[in-house]
Amino acid sequence: MSSTPDNSNSTSKNDAYLTKVTVGNRKVHNAPITLSEYDPRWPKLFEQEARRIQSVLRNKALQVGHVGSTSVPELCAKPIIDILLVVTDSSDEESYISSLEEAGYTLHIREPEWFEHRLFKGLDKDVNLHVFSKGASEIDRMLQFRDRLRSNNTDRDEYARVKHNLAQRKWRHVQDYADAKNSIVQEIMERANAVD
Repeated sequence: MSSTPDNSNSTSKNDAYLTKVTVGNRKVHNAPITLSEYDPRWPKLFEQEARRIQSVLRNKALQVGHVGSTSVPELCAKPIIDILLVVTDSSDEESYISSLEEAGYTLHIREPEWFEHRLFKGLDKDVNLHVFSKGASEIDRMLQFRDRLRSNNTDRDEYARVKHNLAQRKWRHVQDYADAKNSIVQEIMERANAVD
Protein backbone atom coordinates (compact mmCIF):
# COMPACT_ATOMS: atom_id res chain seq x y z
CA MET A 1 0.00 0.00 0.00
CA SER A 2 1.14 3.53 -0.62
CA SER A 3 1.25 6.01 2.21
CA THR A 4 -0.62 9.25 2.63
CA PRO A 5 1.78 11.51 4.55
CA ASP A 6 -0.79 13.98 5.88
CA ASN A 7 -4.38 12.99 5.48
CA SER A 8 -5.93 14.77 8.42
CA ASN A 9 -8.79 16.34 6.46
CA SER A 10 -8.79 14.35 3.24
CA THR A 11 -10.02 10.95 2.26
CA SER A 12 -7.19 8.43 2.54
CA LYS A 13 -5.88 6.93 -0.69
CA ASN A 14 -6.03 3.63 1.16
CA ASP A 15 -9.76 3.77 1.92
CA ALA A 16 -10.80 1.61 -1.04
CA TYR A 17 -8.13 -0.98 -0.35
CA LEU A 18 -8.80 -1.07 3.41
CA THR A 19 -12.52 -1.45 2.79
CA LYS A 20 -11.81 -4.31 0.40
CA VAL A 21 -9.61 -6.29 2.82
CA THR A 22 -11.40 -5.53 6.10
CA VAL A 23 -13.65 -8.20 7.56
CA GLY A 24 -16.59 -6.50 9.27
CA ASN A 25 -16.75 -2.77 9.93
CA ARG A 26 -13.69 -0.55 9.60
CA LYS A 27 -13.18 2.04 12.31
CA VAL A 28 -11.77 5.41 11.23
CA HIS A 29 -8.99 6.67 13.55
CA ASN A 30 -8.83 10.42 12.72
CA ALA A 31 -6.34 11.17 15.49
CA PRO A 32 -2.64 11.16 16.29
CA ILE A 33 -1.03 7.87 17.26
CA THR A 34 -0.42 7.15 20.93
CA LEU A 35 3.04 5.74 21.59
CA SER A 36 4.13 4.29 24.92
CA GLU A 37 7.64 3.96 26.27
CA TYR A 38 8.95 0.39 26.29
CA ASP A 39 7.19 -1.80 28.86
CA PRO A 40 9.09 -4.86 30.15
CA ARG A 41 5.74 -6.65 30.54
CA TRP A 42 5.30 -6.84 26.75
CA PRO A 43 7.42 -10.01 26.29
CA LYS A 44 5.42 -11.70 29.07
CA LEU A 45 2.15 -10.74 27.38
CA PHE A 46 3.50 -12.20 24.14
CA GLU A 47 4.42 -15.47 25.92
CA GLN A 48 0.89 -15.76 27.33
CA GLU A 49 -0.62 -15.27 23.89
CA ALA A 50 1.88 -17.64 22.26
CA ARG A 51 0.89 -20.38 24.71
CA ARG A 52 -2.78 -19.73 23.99
CA ILE A 53 -2.22 -19.95 20.22
CA GLN A 54 -0.09 -23.10 20.47
CA SER A 55 -2.58 -24.77 22.78
CA VAL A 56 -5.42 -24.43 20.26
CA LEU A 57 -3.49 -24.90 17.02
CA ARG A 58 -0.95 -27.47 18.26
CA ASN A 59 1.17 -28.67 15.32
CA LYS A 60 -0.65 -26.34 12.89
CA ALA A 61 1.31 -23.46 14.46
CA LEU A 62 4.63 -23.94 12.66
CA GLN A 63 6.12 -20.80 14.19
CA VAL A 64 4.92 -18.20 16.70
CA GLY A 65 7.09 -15.14 17.18
CA HIS A 66 7.02 -11.74 18.83
CA VAL A 67 7.47 -9.01 16.18
CA GLY A 68 6.83 -5.30 15.86
CA SER A 69 8.01 -2.55 18.16
CA THR A 70 6.86 -4.20 21.39
CA SER A 71 9.39 -6.96 20.68
CA VAL A 72 12.35 -4.53 20.75
CA PRO A 73 13.68 -3.56 24.21
CA GLU A 74 13.84 0.21 24.80
CA LEU A 75 11.76 1.05 21.71
CA CYS A 76 8.57 3.10 22.00
CA ALA A 77 5.48 1.45 20.56
CA LYS A 78 1.76 1.49 20.22
CA PRO A 79 0.91 -0.77 23.19
CA ILE A 80 -0.29 -3.59 20.94
CA ILE A 81 1.50 -6.95 20.89
CA ASP A 82 2.28 -7.99 17.31
CA ILE A 83 2.52 -11.75 16.87
CA LEU A 84 3.72 -13.64 13.83
CA LEU A 85 2.00 -16.97 13.23
CA VAL A 86 3.19 -19.26 10.45
CA VAL A 87 0.87 -21.99 9.21
CA THR A 88 1.17 -24.33 6.25
CA ASP A 89 -1.28 -22.34 4.09
CA SER A 90 -2.81 -19.14 5.44
CA SER A 91 -5.37 -19.13 2.60
CA ASP A 92 -6.77 -22.41 4.02
CA GLU A 93 -8.77 -20.55 6.65
CA GLU A 94 -10.86 -23.59 7.57
CA SER A 95 -7.74 -25.24 8.99
CA TYR A 96 -7.19 -22.64 11.72
CA ILE A 97 -9.81 -19.86 11.98
CA SER A 98 -12.34 -21.66 14.16
CA SER A 99 -9.60 -22.65 16.62
CA LEU A 100 -8.34 -19.07 16.85
CA GLU A 101 -11.88 -17.76 17.27
CA GLU A 102 -12.45 -20.19 20.14
CA ALA A 103 -9.28 -18.83 21.73
CA GLY A 104 -10.63 -15.27 21.55
CA TYR A 105 -9.27 -13.91 18.27
CA THR A 106 -11.35 -12.28 15.54
CA LEU A 107 -10.43 -12.14 11.86
CA HIS A 108 -10.06 -8.47 10.95
CA ILE A 109 -8.07 -8.33 7.68
CA ARG A 110 -7.85 -10.73 4.73
CA GLU A 111 -5.16 -9.81 2.16
CA PRO A 112 -4.92 -12.55 -0.47
CA GLU A 113 -2.81 -10.33 -2.75
CA TRP A 114 -0.20 -9.61 -0.05
CA PHE A 115 1.39 -12.96 0.92
CA GLU A 116 -2.11 -14.34 1.78
CA HIS A 117 -1.83 -12.32 5.01
CA ARG A 118 -4.56 -12.62 7.62
CA LEU A 119 -4.78 -10.32 10.65
CA PHE A 120 -6.65 -11.26 13.79
CA LYS A 121 -7.36 -8.99 16.74
CA GLY A 122 -7.42 -10.21 20.32
CA LEU A 123 -10.64 -9.74 22.24
CA ASP A 124 -9.31 -9.50 25.78
CA LYS A 125 -5.86 -8.01 25.04
CA ASP A 126 -4.44 -5.55 22.53
CA VAL A 127 -2.99 -8.06 20.06
CA ASN A 128 -2.41 -8.07 16.31
CA LEU A 129 -1.95 -11.66 15.17
CA HIS A 130 -0.39 -11.79 11.68
CA VAL A 131 -0.82 -15.11 9.87
CA PHE A 132 1.36 -16.08 6.91
CA SER A 133 2.00 -19.25 4.93
CA LYS A 134 5.21 -21.18 5.43
CA GLY A 135 7.87 -19.80 3.08
CA ALA A 136 6.37 -16.30 2.65
CA SER A 137 9.22 -13.81 2.27
CA GLU A 138 7.48 -11.35 4.59
CA ILE A 139 8.20 -13.69 7.51
CA ASP A 140 11.95 -13.31 7.11
CA ARG A 141 11.63 -9.56 6.53
CA MET A 142 9.67 -9.06 9.77
CA LEU A 143 12.14 -11.12 11.78
CA GLN A 144 15.17 -9.50 10.19
CA PHE A 145 13.83 -6.01 10.93
CA ARG A 146 13.09 -6.94 14.55
CA ASP A 147 16.54 -8.45 15.00
CA ARG A 148 18.24 -5.43 13.44
CA LEU A 149 16.49 -3.06 15.85
CA ARG A 150 17.36 -5.33 18.78
CA SER A 151 21.05 -5.39 17.86
CA ASN A 152 21.66 -1.88 16.50
CA ASN A 153 20.94 0.98 18.89
CA THR A 154 21.55 3.63 16.22
CA ASP A 155 18.89 2.20 13.92
CA ARG A 156 16.53 1.63 16.86
CA ASP A 157 16.89 5.24 18.00
CA GLU A 158 16.46 6.63 14.48
CA TYR A 159 13.35 4.53 14.00
CA ALA A 160 11.98 5.82 17.33
CA ARG A 161 12.58 9.44 16.25
CA VAL A 162 10.71 8.93 12.99
CA LYS A 163 7.87 7.19 14.82
CA HIS A 164 7.54 10.05 17.33
CA ASN A 165 7.49 12.65 14.55
CA LEU A 166 4.88 10.79 12.52
CA ALA A 167 2.74 9.91 15.53
CA GLN A 168 2.03 13.58 16.22
CA ARG A 169 0.09 13.95 12.96
CA LYS A 170 -3.58 13.22 12.65
CA TRP A 171 -4.11 9.94 10.74
CA ARG A 172 -7.35 8.83 9.14
CA HIS A 173 -6.36 5.19 9.58
CA VAL A 174 -3.66 3.64 11.75
CA GLN A 175 -2.53 1.83 8.59
CA ASP A 176 -1.72 5.21 7.02
CA TYR A 177 0.72 5.86 9.88
CA ALA A 178 2.23 2.38 9.38
CA ASP A 179 2.61 3.02 5.64
CA ALA A 180 4.31 6.38 6.30
CA LYS A 181 7.11 4.48 8.08
CA ASN A 182 7.95 2.45 4.96
CA SER A 183 10.88 4.65 3.88
CA ILE A 184 12.70 4.43 7.23
CA VAL A 185 12.03 0.69 7.39
CA GLN A 186 13.50 0.33 3.89
CA GLU A 187 16.59 2.36 4.86
CA ILE A 188 17.20 0.20 7.93
CA MET A 189 16.68 -3.01 5.97
CA GLU A 190 19.17 -1.86 3.33
CA ARG A 191 21.78 -1.26 6.04
CA ALA A 192 21.03 -4.66 7.58
CA ASN A 193 21.36 -6.40 4.21
CA ALA A 194 24.61 -4.59 3.46
CA VAL A 195 26.29 -6.29 6.44
CA ASP A 196 24.75 -9.74 5.93
